[in-house]
Amino acid sequence: MAGHSKWANIKHRKGAQDKARAKKFAKFSKEIMVAAASGGPDIETNSSLRLAVAKAKAQSMPKKNIESAIAKATGSDSNEDYKEIYYGGNVSGVTFLIKYLASNENKVAAEIQHLFSKAGGSVTGASSVSYVFDMKGVLEIPNSYGDENTIMMKALEAGAEDFETGEDSYFIYTDPSSFPDVKDSLEKDGIENFQTAEVKYLPNIEHQVTKEKAEKILSFIDKLEDEDDIQDVYHNLDANSFND
Repeated sequence: MAGHSKWANIKHRKGAQDKARAKKFAKFSKEIMVAAASGGPDIETNSSLRLAVAKAKAQSMPKKNIESAIAKATGSDSNEDYKEIYYGGNVSGVTFLIKYLASNENKVAAEIQHLFSKAGGSVTGASSVSYVFDMKGVLEIPNSYGDENTIMMKALEAGAEDFETGEDSYFIYTDPSSFPDVKDSLEKDGIENFQTAEVKYLPNIEHQVTKEKAEKILSFIDKLEDEDDIQDVYHNLDANSFND
């Protein structure tokens, strides 16, 4: 998890243009639709939907967009058959885990092969890169909520596994199964303004490259994230690779 806060801050400073924001919301909508279609529209009883909605809310997705996605997924005209597909990959020694939500698996296979080949990398099965990543619940809150020790104690008492202080934020890490309970406990304690609230893959092994290679890999990550069917991009690029 080392370097995670640096990476988050760098992404934050890059800013999100309106087009990128709309694309991000579209991806959240797809994830919400998949969760609602498979487990029903009730957030309280559908844990996957609950996580998808929490992730969207943390990125300021409007309530009406969330409700629209749930309604569309459970409506009579809903016929999208999205599949969750994972691929592994490698570019310049940096390991990737890519999550797709798509209806055409053959198209996805051809697309991911093209993207990695163009970047001079290779594609592997998700299982071959799984050892590089751990699935964790991640909650990011502004450090304006209080001093480090106070917030850390609240997080640990709520059931968190780990705590990290970033430049402007605190990062709280949980076991995936306890993520909803930790989030609920913190909300009851008055902590509600989450900047990140999701279960995701974090690297346990980081790979450092030259700054020149890091810039090319960052450009490649942007291209991956711009693809409509790619839902999440996880990687183990060391944040120190592109520090000034």
